[in-house]
Amino acid sequence: MFAQLVGQQQAVNLLSQTVIKNRVAPAYLFVGPDGVGRSLAARCFVELLFAPHQNRLRQDNHPDLLWVQPTYLHQGERLSAAVAADKGLKRKAPPVIRLEQIREITQFLSRSPLLASRKVVVLEQAETMAEAAANALLKTLEEPGQATLILIAPTLESLLPTLVSRCQRIPFYHLDTVTMAQVLTQTGHENILQYPAVLKIAAGSPGEAIASYQQLQAIPRELLLAVTKVPSSYREALDLAKQIDKAIDTEAQLWLVDYLQQFYWQQLRQPSIINQLEKAKQSLLYYAQPRLVWECTFLSLVNPLPYTG
Repeated sequence: MFAQLVGQQQAVNLLSQTVIKNRVAPAYLFVGPDGVGRSLAARCFVELLFAPHQNRLRQDNHPDLLWVQPTYLHQGERLSAAVAADKGLKRKAPPVIRLEQIREITQFLSRSPLLASRKVVVLEQAETMAEAAANALLKTLEEPGQATLILIAPTLESLLPTLVSRCQRIPFYHLDTVTMAQVLTQTGHENILQYPAVLKIAAGSPGEAIASYQQLQAIPRELLLAVTKVPSSYREALDLAKQIDKAIDTEAQLWLVDYLQQFYWQQLRQPSIINQLEKAKQSLLYYAQPRLVWECTFLSLVNPLPYTG
């Protein structure tokens, strides 16, 4: 069941042994970088837990499984990132796991399993929980009943220590270059290997490489060509900032900063440009007005004209 999970043998062994020895814990923390197989491992683990009971019933429809993802709030409706993207919504802040979703978990676990011996709840991007949601989840972890909860997060520090202490940790790691290429080739994404900046951003994460490549393709080609050249005038800098603000949302702009840092470093090796872009990233993360952020960034990159007075 773990055949598709490449490069995470320690996680495979730990999870397999818990089932073989009938020592399944009430809660697990799948901790490691994004895009290296944590969600895939969760699906494989759920399949292993449900195997004796599911009679080939699809996981997505299994009555004893609840899969929780961060959501946006749009006109009173909670939307996952995928749904928001399909609807073309321009997002100003990243999605989060909300208190209401934790309450739904509590309600879900209050009922006995229907087909399996236990219920399973998976929380993707558990680090996006606000403190109120995390504290509500803590009460559930203290008395999970006939259930196993799987929290997926990038680091131990990204969660409340009280949550971490109640979970069995399953570590996941960045893939080496060879394994990375193997996964991208096996999944039909070998063309990504031709983009060094994308691979640098991914840092050993196939999922991040695929997501970054998709971001790259979504940015208008003319705009991408323009931003990969240092602006030569103040007017060009201001116009470029306007184009970015109009063409792509804030999340895509954050990715663009990472891409430009990698691109400019490979092309120019100038720390000053990288530092300016890092300041832009921090400003965007603190919800500064995007157009103003890009204006300040590109203006700082313009080579001042020599004084001729």
